[in-house]
Amino acid sequence: MAKARLLLGEVEVDHTRVKPVVKIVGEFWAQLTEGDGNFNMFSFLESEGAQVHIDSIGGWISYLLRQSRIGMESRKGLDDPYPEARWWEPRKRLANTWKYRRKWSLLRLSEMLWSYLYARTARHLGGITPPLLSQRELARLAHPFYHSQARGGEGHLEVGKNVYYTKRGLCHMVLALKPFGCMPSSQSYGVQSAVVNRFPEMIFLPVETAGEGEINAHSRVQMALGEARVKARAEFDAALASTGKSLDEIRSYAARFRSLRSPFYPIPRRKGIAGSAANFVLHIGDLMNGRATLLPLPGER
Repeated sequence: MAKARLLLGEVEVDHTRVKPVVKIVGEFWAQLTEGDGNFNMFSFLESEGAQVHIDSIGGWISYLLRQSRIGMESRKGLDDPYPEARWWEPRKRLANTWKYRRKWSLLRLSEMLWSYLYARTARHLGGITPPLLSQRELARLAHPFYHSQARGGEGHLEVGKNVYYTKRGLCHMVLALKPFGCMPSSQSYGVQSAVVNRFPEMIFLPVETAGEGEINAHSRVQMALGEARVKARAEFDAALASTGKSLDEIRSYAARFRSLRSPFYPIPRRKGIAGSAANFVLHIGDLMNGRATLLPLPGER
């Protein structure tokens, strides 16, 4: 991981390029695969100037672990070895408690260990991998719209992620992908209409990757992406104006420091600002005005 980070670190990037951030959600396979299975959607979005944010498989594993634990809590007492144990049978009652507590503790430990190992790997990759989201928070946000114990596919995750990324201003657009005939995602899409009504600022687009619909899907994505571009540009212009600097001044300052052109530079994120370019010019403005200091790259002190 460290060697890969060093190789990628040799690439110079222009952080002032305005790109709408598109968050990918949807059916597990369709939102992670790269190729014909989802109409080559990631490369298409990037060719259209978007910055694509994709959840890792790590988030899916976290979801499965938590759902197993929460499901076990809801069935407490049903799977006991002695379900009919009375109060005067302490050994049987203790055996019931021991079985439940042992399994619950192992699942909870697995969640903690998985989160630790994921964060460790992300750190060695230079910190550019988004952290795992709190499964508890996603369930809380989705529950008013989609019951967090409804199983099938990603269950409540599609709704929870849509609300999470929109409320926190972490993206300009949410794109949901699902293969033809995926029933759990179809249920989620039906619920999303209520979510969009609750959050009118949300740009949400569901796409079904049916075999005959690639051209239509790309066309729909382009239309939604046009709105996201306008949103990203307005955000960037407002951020740049607030610095009191011109874009040429920002770029000239960034050109003086190699680290500011590194893909691994840890750009501080402002609340409600989704775009990397908008956050970058705000940080450069602070650096130029002496309100901040240059941050070290991962692996540096």
